[in-house]
Amino acid sequence: MSGTNPRAVRIAGLIKRVVAQSLERELHDPRLAGVTITDVRVTNDMQIARIFWTQLGDDGKEKGQRRRAAQALNQAKGRLRSHVGHKAGLRLTPVLEFKYDDVPSEATEIEDILTVALKRDAELAKARETAQYAGDADPYRHDEPKNDDFDDTDDIDADDTDTDGTDESNDETPEADAHFMA
Repeated sequence: MSGTNPRAVRIAGLIKRVVAQSLERELHDPRLAGVTITDVRVTNDMQIARIFWTQLGDDGKEKGQRRRAAQALNQAKGRLRSHVGHKAGLRLTPVLEFKYDDVPSEATEIEDILTVALKRDAELAKARETAQYAGDADPYRHDEPKNDDFDDTDDIDADDTDTDGTDESNDETPEADAHFMA
């Protein structure tokens, strides 16, 4: 609804209820037929209330009807603010701003796109059932591992031997330990 202020959230819910009831019961303007309040957001300082509305049956082709409804809401703004102030019992009633809510029409468009995508997926699944591979069913090679005679289990390299050929990797003489301790 609104920011982080719990009172602003509570006031926003109250404003939504009061404005919706006023549109339904007290304002008898035919231009407001099918207008629905979808959301109200109140600023944290409670000076401005943004009221989001949509119109039932509005499929995007009735821009003139939407414009007339917006005009009727703006003309009734003062009366609606008085109703909000009276019902809410606030010392300062927020200024009401009406904004058309595009979310329902956008949701319908997204729903249509998803329906088309599901239909295409079903067609592809049906085509996949009768499809055959262009080559082998498993296109990856599965060669047998080579059996080398070379066994690399010996860990002694040329670096690990002295010039005389003895193994120095395990050279643990007391002199070497004393050298590292110092």
